[in-house]
Amino acid sequence: MNSFIYDIPTKVYFGENQLGHLGEELGRYGKKVLLTYGGGSIKKSGLYDKVVAEIKKAGLELFELSGIEPNPKVSSVRAGAELCKKEGIEVLLAVGGGSVIDCTKFIGAATFYDGDAWDILEEKAEITRCLPILDVLTLAATGSEMDSVGVISNSETKDKICQGSPLMQPKVSFLDPTVTYTVSPYQTACGAADMLSHVIEVYFNMNKDLYMLDTVMEGLMKTIIKYAPVAMAQPDNYEARANLMWVSSWAINGFVEGGKRQSWSCHPMEHELSAIYDITHGLGLAILTPKWLEYCLNETTASKYYQFGCSVFGLDASLEPMEVAKKSIALVEEFLFRTLGLKSRLSEIEIDDSNFEVMAAKAVRLGNLGNAFVPLDKNDVINIFKMCL
Repeated sequence: MNSFIYDIPTKVYFGENQLGHLGEELGRYGKKVLLTYGGGSIKKSGLYDKVVAEIKKAGLELFELSGIEPNPKVSSVRAGAELCKKEGIEVLLAVGGGSVIDCTKFIGAATFYDGDAWDILEEKAEITRCLPILDVLTLAATGSEMDSVGVISNSETKDKICQGSPLMQPKVSFLDPTVTYTVSPYQTACGAADMLSHVIEVYFNMNKDLYMLDTVMEGLMKTIIKYAPVAMAQPDNYEARANLMWVSSWAINGFVEGGKRQSWSCHPMEHELSAIYDITHGLGLAILTPKWLEYCLNETTASKYYQFGCSVFGLDASLEPMEVAKKSIALVEEFLFRTLGLKSRLSEIEIDDSNFEVMAAKAVRLGNLGNAFVPLDKNDVINIFKMCL
């Protein structure tokens, strides 16, 4: 087991009626606030009015940037950074899901850079400073509310890049499960698929590490499997929404990684899909994950699948490891495609093989897939894409 340092400085207000603390927390970091959000659903739900009221009650000056895309574009980062420079913004408040929070992170970093914001994503420019970021989460999915990374797309180059810095870690996150009552069944399903993938990308690892961390990850996955269908059927079920919201944060805030060191596989592959086709991130992960699991199964890795199948799905431990492994993959498919009702094939969302070569090459290079659970080269990734057709 490798040594590690764990530092999670995000302060969390969890539960109902916590927005009363928003003004005081924003005021700790400045008087000029930039509120960022997406397409306006927060106005329909009434959340926008509540947030604005708290900001005004605290005597803070409010500026706004709306229209942040579901797969956030660097054009929105540029617009936000320009506004921050022009108005002397001191603190950022992201109200939305992972896309809004990710975009806001890079707005905070790009504010202190004189060149193009895309340079930061391509590591041509170092992140040296970042405006303080607070958020009000509206969708349990990406875990951006409690991590220091983000993913941004470039429509011109058809690239989608993940980048991070401890400076972009949110200072305060407001997690009210009731805010997610209005999330549609489809988005709830996609969020569940995203969270499940976050855990699987770490869990499927042949390095020996703390037993405790594996059991935590198994608990997280069981929670997603138990509560996602409940939240879809009963949108205002507080227990289901609360469990999913807290899993979202802990699936990717670094805690479960411990001393494990390996590159993720499905996320780099999915980033290429959504970079070109602009599909929902969680849907792309749902289609890829079972086929990736199938592709990586062999005599060496079967023991991890056996542990997964027995601990998460309660499969019979007396069965042969390979049989348990195959059954566990089938149960993942059943959860994603039948229980959650997500589409199971790229062809079902009008994606063909015309861009597989380019996408595979980028996924391997940007994702460092030679250091993955099972090392993957360009041909391996193409094969997995083809399995998903």
